Amino acid sequence: MCGIVGFVSQKGEKGIIIKKMTDKLIHRGPDEEGFYIDENIALGHRRLSIIDLDNGKQPISNKKFVVIFNGEIYNYMELKAELIEKNYKFETDSDTEILLHGYEEWGNNLPEKLRGMFAFTIWDKENKTLFCARDNFGIKPLYYYKNEDVFMFASEIKAFLEHPKFEKILNKDLINLYLSFSFTPTNETFFKGVYCLEPGHTLTLKDNKINIEQYYEIDLREQNREFDDVVEEISKTMKSSVEYHKISDVEVGAFLSSGIDSSYIVSLAKPNKTYTIGYNLPKYSEIRYTKKLAETLGIKNISKKVSQKEYMDGVEKMLYHMDEPCADPSAIALYFVSKLASNDVKVIMSGEGADEFFGGYNTYREVVDYKAYDKIPYLIRHSLSRIFSYLPEFKGRNFIVRRGIKLENDYVGVNKIFSDEEINKVLSFKSKIKNKDITKSLFDKNRDKSDIVKMQAVDIKYWLVKNILLKVDKMTMANSIEARTPFIDKEVFKVASTMPLKCKLSKDNTKIALREASKKDILNEAYKKKKLGFPVPIREWIREDVVYSEIKQTIEQDFVSEFFNQKYVIKLLEQHRNHKKDNYKKIWAIYCFIKWYEIYFINS
Repeated sequence: MCGIVGFVSQKGEKGIIIKKMTDKLIHRGPDEEGFYIDENIALGHRRLSIIDLDNGKQPISNKKFVVIFNGEIYNYMELKAELIEKNYKFETDSDTEILLHGYEEWGNNLPEKLRGMFAFTIWDKENKTLFCARDNFGIKPLYYYKNEDVFMFASEIKAFLEHPKFEKILNKDLINLYLSFSFTPTNETFFKGVYCLEPGHTLTLKDNKINIEQYYEIDLREQNREFDDVVEEISKTMKSSVEYHKISDVEVGAFLSSGIDSSYIVSLAKPNKTYTIGYNLPKYSEIRYTKKLAETLGIKNISKKVSQKEYMDGVEKMLYHMDEPCADPSAIALYFVSKLASNDVKVIMSGEGADEFFGGYNTYREVVDYKAYDKIPYLIRHSLSRIFSYLPEFKGRNFIVRRGIKLENDYVGVNKIFSDEEINKVLSFKSKIKNKDITKSLFDKNRDKSDIVKMQAVDIKYWLVKNILLKVDKMTMANSIEARTPFIDKEVFKVASTMPLKCKLSKDNTKIALREASKKDILNEAYKKKKLGFPVPIREWIREDVVYSEIKQTIEQDFVSEFFNQKYVIKLLEQHRNHKKDNYKKIWAIYCFIKWYEIYFINS
């Protein structure tokens, strides 16, 4: 796992600039640095040594090409054997060299051959062409920026800040989308002109012109398959995926919570060490569950309870490393569990992806649980929804409101925060883009599919890729460890993407087929456990004096009026503190944006 950075330019001194840009990513690779510079390009690399510890330094080059790479190619041994048969000579045992010779052999089709997580760039010295690729699901990030005749790319946006041609301008138009989605849902970022390369895409730069192409599409197509056959296939494919994800020349650990996803990974991988974060409030702590499973498996569970002060002190660290505002409270918990693991290991396994691929969110169950209600004509349900939306909160209100709105007009993911209507109250300026403008093309593509598939498609493209995977990458790399996610594998997705509804949900539970597959390997009853998520006591802490005062003082700063209606936001805060409304997600989203803005635009 590494950090990559570079820029294409025919002007100016490159050495000092690329060194400064690369130093910004030292946390992604504290073991080594490497550079390639010629009259057209400067490439920088920070290395976290995991495979071929002695000879895997980057960049790797030959007469024609230079490559820098962030990630892991799990099928590199098979590809290496294939290339050796074609008379390619290898000087290292690293997976990076596979990319070099693979590009020589397969050109722009190389990413289609790869099983793994990756963001890499290859410079063609003869043709003066830059080729960039990002993995199928976007496990590894890659950003780019172009200003006149300078093109830059990097694993993290903060590297661009060191280039004199980078103009730091806030992309204010994204604030309303962030307030709904809780993250940045577009390929644009909060830094105007900076884009992320989308998953399953390649970018080619030739003669200062950018060409982007898609090589992989995430597609869900339910098929009529027998339940037992699906269960057997999940079991077989997950065991294979976990074995691939264990490939390493250093020790591999695992995050462990009380739920099925991480419990399944740990039960299959049986690492020597697992890591868990908890809190002093018992209902938010999973430590006693994880200790019990670890004892059953005969492995070690290392845990830590994070105090309120530690957590709040971690907010700025999280936001700095995320590069963009993030309203997900679990990102800070992930920072601390990564820090805990970094004392022992360089590689960690984690259970992300199971909910999106296999149907794990409780929101999906409404399609099953409330079939009878949905038979009521839409016009009646919609009228009730409008009426109930104006009423104070009470049990059942939100359900009536949701079930009376067409999915494509409202659904932006499992963690929606503000509606379009409320955004107009909370912002101090008029927003230009509506939520459904972002998701429209995805709903159009899946028009003839079930509501479950539509929700899964939205959650994979946005929630999984642009929040979950990004926070996993950034928080683990902030602590110089590599995260591996065996559920997010193209062979696993082949199985999950064709499952029928009966394999996903019932009135009793979610992820039905996955639970059935996992119970053969999980030695306790975690496979039955209802979804808990990555719980954090923010809801309670905001009502306590210290956190309440910190948030209120942050909101009341003068510059905040440029973005938010401060009076309305304080009203939300007071409602929450006085138990009148559960506004913690809304308050936290605004607070995190303000703190992020302070880091990158005021205090920088």
